[in-house]
Amino acid sequence: MSQPDNSTLATASSPIRMRVQGMDCAKDAAEIERAARSAGVAEGDVKVSAATHIMTLRIAEGDLPKVRPALDATGYGFEKIEDGDTSSDPAYKDPSYRRALWIVVALNLGFGVVEIFGGFLSGSQALKADALDFLGDGAITFLGLLAIGWSLTWRARSAMIQGVFLGLLGLGVVGSTLWRVLNQTTPEAGLMGAFAVGALIVNILAVLPLLKHRKGDANMRAVWLFSRNDAIGNLAVVIAAGLVAWLGSAWPDLIVAFAIAGLFLHSSWVIIRDARSDLVEPR
Repeated sequence: MSQPDNSTLATASSPIRMRVQGMDCAKDAAEIERAARSAGVAEGDVKVSAATHIMTLRIAEGDLPKVRPALDATGYGFEKIEDGDTSSDPAYKDPSYRRALWIVVALNLGFGVVEIFGGFLSGSQALKADALDFLGDGAITFLGLLAIGWSLTWRARSAMIQGVFLGLLGLGVVGSTLWRVLNQTTPEAGLMGAFAVGALIVNILAVLPLLKHRKGDANMRAVWLFSRNDAIGNLAVVIAAGLVAWLGSAWPDLIVAFAIAGLFLHSSWVIIRDARSDLVEPR
């Protein structure tokens, strides 16, 4: 990444807006903002929305080439919005690419439902929390498919609904986990581990349809991020299942459930916050 610049670029009255391709969550938005600031953009002059994946730079047009190398070094794609705010990325017009995304949606949403069932069947709160990650990934991809060609305002509204819905799911898991803390029962470790291993397999299957589209498509980065984050969550559930079997205690399951649900709630809150900001910001 580019080294920090000691000089700060001047603020411009007319902002530059760019669509960020390949970002996944609030962590990615923060990474991109740090990259822009390292190139001399003032802290208040860069904002990346985790809801609509739009970056707003309040710098002069002539200063954009000074910032671009730092942005490109992050590995994400940046498409400047000239007229309107619909994407010109030809990848979205490829029928096979759209079919692959529909397969990803089906696998994520489908196994999310299966894993919730597995959570109830095995008595595992961690499985229920991990299921939220599947549902969240499926919802994000589904929204991306539906929102192709939509205006920024409608994408922000859709993201707001998505953030609220996923937040309610997260609160439900937190509430049920708190109830389990007060009324502890040890999960069935074998079932718990089996569903977690199944989740890893589904993650691999979700990546396969998109492999041939990875070149030249910046959004492929998001697929790898989804898979990596999901795999970490799946492995945490597998480890928790092993500890449950070893210790004969429900606490490993409960701790992992709180951790996954907490991260999910944070992401949901950031989506809602950025969606509200996108809706009230003057165009």
